[in-house]
Amino acid sequence: MKHILIGCFFLTLFFSCSDSGDKAKTIAEGPVYTLIFLDKTRSVNINKSFVAQKYQKALTDIIEQNIRQKGDKLDVYFIHENTSKARALNLTVRSEMEDVSAASPTDREAAETEFNLSLSREKAQIRQRVLQQLVAQNTGSSNQETDIWASLPVIAKANETGATVKVYYLSDMIESVKGTTRRDFQVKPPKDNAQADEWAKADAEQLKRYTVGSPEISMILPFEPNASIKENNPSVTQYWQTLFSALGAGTITED
Repeated sequence: MKHILIGCFFLTLFFSCSDSGDKAKTIAEGPVYTLIFLDKTRSVNINKSFVAQKYQKALTDIIEQNIRQKGDKLDVYFIHENTSKARALNLTVRSEMEDVSAASPTDREAAETEFNLSLSREKAQIRQRVLQQLVAQNTGSSNQETDIWASLPVIAKANETGATVKVYYLSDMIESVKGTTRRDFQVKPPKDNAQADEWAKADAEQLKRYTVGSPEISMILPFEPNASIKENNPSVTQYWQTLFSALGAGTITED
């Protein structure tokens, strides 16, 4: 009898902990704020087959992963000389799952089916609109400079919402802005990883005024696997890895 009571105690404790974990998980699954920065400068050719296919797939995957519930947000910005003012899309998910906590299994299944259909339709619409922005051409003079630093105040503003912020750069990450206090990697890229780290840490001091939080950051580069080091300079992405880390980014990935 004593063993049975002990067993029941541990089972009760196990399920109580499991329930608490599930509740905590539900509470933690808040809205996702997706920021997509599309490079619209002369150094990225979206008409190139490899680039088009890679970026189309990346955008499809991003939407599939991050568009999950009512309140999820997605913004698209163009990277060029005026990045922070170049918002091309601002979307918020409207599909909502109704409360089924007191519903029968049949009604619950029907509600889930209806929600999934609504969300699928909304994802398709979002995907179409984002892909339209991907192929949009920028033939104006703004394509002469690449101001990636200007994405930081955009990230900081998204951080203020309290949502989980996920940032995607579809760019070669070649910062190219004229001025004595700026970086122009087209004219003078970092010569090695040590210099990249040195520059990034120095730049982080003046950029820490932007409170970006701890976003997930992905750099999706337009280079083919056999690209030369001159074309795909690893010290450039090293610079961004170090800079974003110094500013507090959570995870930083490169593809």
